[in-house]
Amino acid sequence: MQAVRQAPCTRGARPFQSAAPRLIRSVACDAATLQFIRGVNEPTVPEVRLTRSRTGANGTATFIFENPSVFQASGEMGDITGLFLVDDEGTLSTTDVKAKFINGKPQAIEAKLNMRSQFEWDRFLRFMDRYAEDNGLGFEKN
Repeated sequence: MQAVRQAPCTRGARPFQSAAPRLIRSVACDAATLQFIRGVNEPTVPEVRLTRSRTGANGTATFIFENPSVFQASGEMGDITGLFLVDDEGTLSTTDVKAKFINGKPQAIEAKLNMRSQFEWDRFLRFMDRYAEDNGLGFEKN
């Protein structure tokens, strides 16, 4: 996992979006967003699965995107270079990204973010709190 600092952003009004999902190129972040291509927000909300070691020393977040909008861009916005979690504090990223194909057509993307310390785990949880608030998500413990 890589953390990159950037200037703080202000949270507030979101750019206009139609009902149909589409890619949005953002100039400044005003919310917690996920991106496969830097600067292009992914509107598809993923299923997120968390695992953590018994000691709490490390953990993994698995993001599963069913039919993400990045597939519809067909390379015009750029190549998928990883999964970037962008918010007010900066960017978390992973390059552990795999696509699932059915009959030669892309159907899903699975990305894994490994956290190797309490600091990384806490930073991830702060991001997810913001992302959940922005997308109306909840937490379900298994």
